[in-house]
Amino acid sequence: MPAAFLPSRSLIRLTGKDAQDFLQGLITTDIDSLPEGEARPGALLTPQGKILFDFLVWRERDGFVMETETAQREALMRRLTMYKLRAAVDITAGPEDGITVFWGDDSGKGSVKDAAFAKAGIALTRAPGNLDDGSEEAYHALRIEAGISISGHDYALQDAFPHDVLLDQTSGLSFRKGCYVGQEVVSRMQHRGTTRRRVVIVSGDAALPASGTEIVAGGKPVGTLGSVSGNKGLAIVRIDRVGDALARGVALSAGDVAVSLALPAWSGLSFPAEAEEAET
Repeated sequence: MPAAFLPSRSLIRLTGKDAQDFLQGLITTDIDSLPEGEARPGALLTPQGKILFDFLVWRERDGFVMETETAQREALMRRLTMYKLRAAVDITAGPEDGITVFWGDDSGKGSVKDAAFAKAGIALTRAPGNLDDGSEEAYHALRIEAGISISGHDYALQDAFPHDVLLDQTSGLSFRKGCYVGQEVVSRMQHRGTTRRRVVIVSGDAALPASGTEIVAGGKPVGTLGSVSGNKGLAIVRIDRVGDALARGVALSAGDVAVSLALPAWSGLSFPAEAEEAET
């Protein structure tokens, strides 16, 4: 069974009688509908609706676990504590270091099923601690093939809306629960259909250049490469500009490499046939 240890991931635990209500009123994920044994993606937003922190969240005994990048754990804990006020919630780190993921036909060794990968038709589970010495690169290659992005690899925090990174497609963004930080902005984007940026899977005619390389169509930028694995990668692009380029037969490239772009098939999304008015 394929597996990988991810040393750059860390945990935060939230316990106490108010933990569920606290998270429900704060983050993008619908905590009330979160079943046992399932890890859903989510985010804590700025008031302007951009992603301040991203994570996975799941139930554990009498509380909840949030899995996030180690580099942002302390800052996320401070932000959660700031919002806690008088709520009966205890917020603690770890204690495990790293996360082990398992995938394939027999992925049940992990403690929780990853809902985002399930949307992409991949059975992947996650478990705290170092339970296998499998390659982290293999996991990222799988993640790229699936079209699943994470901050620090595919986008910078405070630079993307939840729609940009497909949280609306992976059970990570609720439009039915009550208010949470940034909810008004993302709800307006949803109802008005104003989303212009999306994660795409990039395929190159050769090995792709480094993360951060611009993707251009006819000399005009449409997005930037994020994660790269060989000739595959992820990017957040302006789908209106890509749709316009495809309609006009304009070639796309990243550096000196000719590329093709595809929205993840599981998302049900497609490029617009014609570009809308460009944003200023």
